[in-house]
Amino acid sequence: MMEKGKVLYVTGNEAVVEGAIAAGCRFYAGYPITPSSEIAEEMSKRLPAVGGMYVQGEDELASINMIVGASMAGAKAMTATSGPGYSLMQEGIGLAVATETPVVIVDVMRAGPSTGIASKAWQGDLMQARFGSHSDYEIIALYASSVQEAFDLTVEAFNLAETYMSPVVLLSDGVLARMRERLYVKGQDELVIVNRKKPTESPENYLPYKRGDDYIPTIANFGDGYAVLKDSLTHDERGYYYERPDIQAKFVLGVTEKIRRNASKIYRWQEEYTEDAEVLFVASGVMGRIASVMVREARQEGKKWGVFRPISIWPFPEDALRRAARNASKVITIEMSVGKLVYPVKWTLRDGQEVSVLPWLSYEAPSPDDLLNLLEVKA
Repeated sequence: MMEKGKVLYVTGNEAVVEGAIAAGCRFYAGYPITPSSEIAEEMSKRLPAVGGMYVQGEDELASINMIVGASMAGAKAMTATSGPGYSLMQEGIGLAVATETPVVIVDVMRAGPSTGIASKAWQGDLMQARFGSHSDYEIIALYASSVQEAFDLTVEAFNLAETYMSPVVLLSDGVLARMRERLYVKGQDELVIVNRKKPTESPENYLPYKRGDDYIPTIANFGDGYAVLKDSLTHDERGYYYERPDIQAKFVLGVTEKIRRNASKIYRWQEEYTEDAEVLFVASGVMGRIASVMVREARQEGKKWGVFRPISIWPFPEDALRRAARNASKVITIEMSVGKLVYPVKWTLRDGQEVSVLPWLSYEAPSPDDLLNLLEVKA
């Protein structure tokens, strides 16, 4: 019998919970922090009802390590936090990177720096999502812009984590977290769910960190009958610590190349009116929605404007942006920040193409007219 979907009227935070349950998440550990707290609250209710487990950690450090451990044992695991808590999780994220353990971390961004304003939105964590932990690694980070997308991208975050044996960050913000919209929750027969691969070798011949052409290892779960060593130190294909230059090179290339070589499969974006755009606006999350309305209204007045919304912030959809900006003399990022998205845009586009940022420095979301007025002031 087919399981039919259902229509709900929920917030962005609630949509994340629905997406996590649908994706198969059965372990959640977290520490409440505004504006992500409703995710923890809802998971504490929903997980026990589906045979899962909810743990409120004593802090964010404990929470990230709990989900890494749960995933090592085979559970699909998630946590949610906001900027200050996300800062505390960086060492644990590095552990997940080094041990190639799939977890999902939801960062509901808020105004900062430091404690900032707990309940208000900002878009200041885009660079931290990529470079927060130390040394060399690649990471996947997605940014939702609607309640429906919060559900869809949560499912996608788990799928990507399981596919690439990597932590995946799902970015949200204080606006989307509390925004209430229609959500269609797909039934299980409508969803594409990815589960991590199982080893096919015999336990005697098994090397957990051995890589094929795609650089993605097949790592057994604890308790599956295979010898698996999870070590945060530089390790060889067996997982044993080895202090040797070629082992370090192989180790670092392993955790970076599995994302880089598959980046074209990970890229997600949306674009409108880019074919002949003379001015291209680049915006993500809720600001991408507002920029889209602004551009549609400008088109009705004859302005050749376009909009590009990166959904995968990391890896950044470089090829798609270059195509979208091919006719544009100006590229402007619109951000609820002094400027973070502007950096990967500048790195992507050719020399001589003007790239600038339009910073919206209020924690209240602007209207399309507000952005137009800001553009006029800047001009």
